[in-house]
Amino acid sequence: MTKLLSMSRRHFLQASAALVGAAPSLLSARALAQASLTVGFIYVGPKDDYGYNQAHAEGAATVKGLPGVTVVEEENVPETVDVQKTMESMINLDGATVLFPTSFGYFDPHMLAMAAKYSDIQFRHCGGLWQEGKNPVNTGSYFGYIFQGQYLNGIAAGHATKSKKIGFVAAKPIPQVLQNINAFLLGARTVDPTITCQVIFTGEWSLAVKEAEATNALVDQGADVITCHVDSPKVIVETAAGRGAFVCGYHANQSPLAPEKYLTGAEWAWGNVYSDFVKKAQAGEKLGNFVRGGLKDGFVKMSALGPGVSEAGRQAFNATHAEMMKGGFSVFKGPLKDNKGNSVVTADKSYAEEAIELESMNYLVEGVVGSTA
Repeated sequence: MTKLLSMSRRHFLQASAALVGAAPSLLSARALAQASLTVGFIYVGPKDDYGYNQAHAEGAATVKGLPGVTVVEEENVPETVDVQKTMESMINLDGATVLFPTSFGYFDPHMLAMAAKYSDIQFRHCGGLWQEGKNPVNTGSYFGYIFQGQYLNGIAAGHATKSKKIGFVAAKPIPQVLQNINAFLLGARTVDPTITCQVIFTGEWSLAVKEAEATNALVDQGADVITCHVDSPKVIVETAAGRGAFVCGYHANQSPLAPEKYLTGAEWAWGNVYSDFVKKAQAGEKLGNFVRGGLKDGFVKMSALGPGVSEAGRQAFNATHAEMMKGGFSVFKGPLKDNKGNSVVTADKSYAEEAIELESMNYLVEGVVGSTA
């Protein structure tokens, strides 16, 4: 049934053509009826991937419990014109007035095209791509300072590593990924400043074969704690644990995949974020265009500490977590060099979670073995 629904959404354009002429008046009427709201969520992969898509689906599940809200979802939608068809059908067939196309590649040109066509529908995208003055006012972005979680992952990793080599499997060298890689090592180096982190970029958000190969390569090179930034950490977690390495999770809780080897993990708390958006839409309030938050704001949370974390590791983790919960904690503070020897944060600079400079990070810090090119 889900498959049939997906096909009908992606090939409904002929049937909906007659609706488009009437759309402005219909959509305006819907926009006024804010107490009753239909919200659409679109995922690039399966909702049970132990990763990116599951984290968003868990957020959508929270929204389903809000009064007066109807949630429509579609999973496994490619980052192609297919997502435009899905968005258009959610608007015209389901009556959705708030859409969350969650995947990175949905934004440009797909979400932007739909936002221009349906100016009274609100579109919010996960990531850092929205720009004020350039993108439509009915669009926006939301993201969390999950590098705080990777910094905490690094503290746990720093206490667990014996080889003083930790590893990171990453998809693409975009700012949000680089923040996570750098934060992971910086957290580990609070334990031992000689620790290094090898990073391998797969070039894709979801490519199981390359993720397994990268994980094995990191372990072969001596890394005994592995983390990642890909859509689904499942393959990486299982492969690393199978090789005897500890793992730190990302996106969602992967501890069931490796109960003895899972140290902790940086998780999203999208339920809080989505609920806030939806409640504002129901109340007729303006939705933010550039929404950010960290641990203290309830955008990010941590997995429970696993059995592989030592008592010293637990104490260091908990102390830093408590400081982060107060707000204003600086993960990136000078003096800081990149791994080519260039100064990237001077001694007089200290970037807390809200620093806009972090949105354009394009370097790997000293101690990270790898290249963004």
